[in-house]
Amino acid sequence: MPRGPRLDAPGTLHHVIIRGSNRGLIFNDNDDRNAFVNRMGTLAQTTETKIYAWALMDNHAHMLIKSGGRGLPDYMRKLLSWYAQYFNRRHKRSGHLFQNRYKSIICEEDTYFQKLIAYIHLNPLRVGAVENLNDLGVYPWTGHSVIMGKSEHVWQEIDAVMECFGERVGEARRAYLRYLEDESGKGQQPELVGGGLIRSQGGWSAVKSLRKQGRKELGDERILGSTDFVKTVLDEAEEQVRLQVGDAEQIEQAHKEIEKVCAEARLPITLFRSGGRMKPLPDIRKKLAIRFVHEYGLSLAETARQLGITTSAVYQILRKQSDK
Repeated sequence: MPRGPRLDAPGTLHHVIIRGSNRGLIFNDNDDRNAFVNRMGTLAQTTETKIYAWALMDNHAHMLIKSGGRGLPDYMRKLLSWYAQYFNRRHKRSGHLFQNRYKSIICEEDTYFQKLIAYIHLNPLRVGAVENLNDLGVYPWTGHSVIMGKSEHVWQEIDAVMECFGERVGEARRAYLRYLEDESGKGQQPELVGGGLIRSQGGWSAVKSLRKQGRKELGDERILGSTDFVKTVLDEAEEQVRLQVGDAEQIEQAHKEIEKVCAEARLPITLFRSGGRMKPLPDIRKKLAIRFVHEYGLSLAETARQLGITTSAVYQILRKQSDK
């Protein structure tokens, strides 16, 4: 069954998987890997794309990305077309380097962010490229070594990852390593490399159990998340055309509101939109998210773009507020 059109909006979290054509190599040596990583990072900075995790294998690669203002397709086109030309020229070959189009799965951040960070960074250990977590810590072809302070890429979003595990760097790294150790024993975890109802619910047995209870759950192969999250993403996709041509006045009001609260809190707007979770940023974003959606009528995707967070994060804010 063919995959549907890509779903995306600025600020959406994606698990991206790139594979070589016919399972062929996409990296022959470290020069290839360096070229890919440098291009990946340069584009992240110029397109305001955020990269939280990445891992390069011989014939495939994984990335955890939050799309920038121009969306994921723009970023991936610039990355893959450039690299394919570089690889073919360097190795004197022709033809397709990558397997059809890359795979991208929209992910519910609150549920899957930490699990995907671990899953992606543990790839070299799963395939035997390294023997243990100590070796993984100095392995240069994943974002894990950057988090551990063993290598440096200024474009990698380290702070957002560390904030999930602790307030201080040392404490966060220790907690992150314990989490990786726990996750390393869970095997392939196929639910993390695809969406759909069965994977989102954790397996066919869970789906059958829900059906016996009379609960109808919604799934989509392009989305990894709960029924409510899947519905939100699909509803946002339907609104996308309208959003591109309307809401200019509401967006301008949102801009002014952000400038006002940043001035009152003495926060640079760039820091506010960075996705960081340092106080008082989360509390400010919660108040603005509720106002932008309920008072200004902005969509979840547009609200997420204005606040520098993901669509799923906005959804979670509104859900928690409605539960009170």
